[in-house]
Amino acid sequence: MITLRSVLYVLAFALFIYGLMGLTGPRTAVRGNAIAAVGMVIAVVATLLTPGLGNWGLIALGLVVGTVIGIPAARRVRMTAMPQMVALFNGVGGGAVALTAWVEFRESAGFQDEPAFVPIATLFAAIIGSISFWGSLVAFGKLQEIVPGRPITVGRLQLPLNALLLAGAVVCAVLIGLGGDAELLLVAVLVLAGLAGIAVVLPIGGADMPVVVSLLNAFTGLSAAAAGLALSNTAMIVAGMIVGASGSILTDQMAKAMNRSIPSIVAGGFGGTAAAAPAASGGSVRSVSAADVAIQLAYAGQVIVVPGYGMAVAQAQHAVQDMAKLLADKGVGVLYAIHPVAGRMPGHMNVLLAEADVPYEQLKEMDEINDEFARTDVALVIGANDVTNPAARTDPNSPIYGMPILDVDQARTVIVLKRSMRAGFAGVDNPLYVDPRTSMLFGDAKSSVREVVEELKAL
Repeated sequence: MITLRSVLYVLAFALFIYGLMGLTGPRTAVRGNAIAAVGMVIAVVATLLTPGLGNWGLIALGLVVGTVIGIPAARRVRMTAMPQMVALFNGVGGGAVALTAWVEFRESAGFQDEPAFVPIATLFAAIIGSISFWGSLVAFGKLQEIVPGRPITVGRLQLPLNALLLAGAVVCAVLIGLGGDAELLLVAVLVLAGLAGIAVVLPIGGADMPVVVSLLNAFTGLSAAAAGLALSNTAMIVAGMIVGASGSILTDQMAKAMNRSIPSIVAGGFGGTAAAAPAASGGSVRSVSAADVAIQLAYAGQVIVVPGYGMAVAQAQHAVQDMAKLLADKGVGVLYAIHPVAGRMPGHMNVLLAEADVPYEQLKEMDEINDEFARTDVALVIGANDVTNPAARTDPNSPIYGMPILDVDQARTVIVLKRSMRAGFAGVDNPLYVDPRTSMLFGDAKSSVREVVEELKAL
């Protein structure tokens, strides 16, 4: 029988998918996001039309509290803090699913007289949701630098500890499934799974955070879909599967972009170590002024800008776009090389450059741009460390050996904008900095680019 609720759900899902299609490019992303948001509003309305739904006061209170907290937080967040917000919002979703599983356990008196799929789906949602919530909080802490970005481990005991915590949560869940109705067992499931989420993410270094955020996002989606199955909530099932599937695909793509497997990333112990200047690589560092950089850029035929987290921290994207416009006026071709894991979240550089109104056609992914470096006069690297490290190609002893990188060292001249000679988030020395063709412009990226812009205007 076709009901108003079913029609609204179908409309909401259509808007979800249509909205996601808009997220494939910066020009349509805002519209796509708005369309998907309308779909979510319709899905919420459809859910509120469920017969027998009560607790309207609590529902209204939740909507008000969420709106009062969420909208100002989203509007005020700086672009440099967007990865932290993504991790935090993702964690909130996982936490909501875990709490929903707890409520379902209590309302059904320990799943008494429920079909077998209900406790299975609910307990799966409780475990994965709790892992996602607490793991996302740790990821947020690392990105916000509340928690050290380096791997925090207990050595060889780390993997056995992770396995023990997860096994404990599963055992408690099995006991509930076999008829245990003690609420303490469900609390134990949530606590052990939460500790497992913390224990898994703490040993993961900062260099792997983009993959971790994507993986936890997939976990949240899967847990929401499982909870929707237990509650017979079509909106949660469809939305959760969309998030889970897209997050899983993105996680796999990002892991491949780093030439690493997802299990090796989850095993942790890589990235975030403190490293000194790459003097051990041999050679010397050549420092230049903004005037020198401006002259090289002005007389180049083609310039490739390689953005990284340093550009995000300095909020230099608008200054970079001003520089690119000046170069274009002088007849210099400008492109942007985007590495899949540059920054601290998937698509971080694309979002920043789109905010500065950089034409989408100038943004080139790694596979598309790498052949261009050999025909490029100047590669301008702005805060991108690990994704430009030639040791990934040449040094079998390097921790990042085999990771696909941007071939900036193939350009005729390389100019690197950095605050200091500190290593990148992976804590690995970069021999690019002592390459004879490389020059270093030290300082805050935004200030440095503005100085270059002023020098270009004077030429």
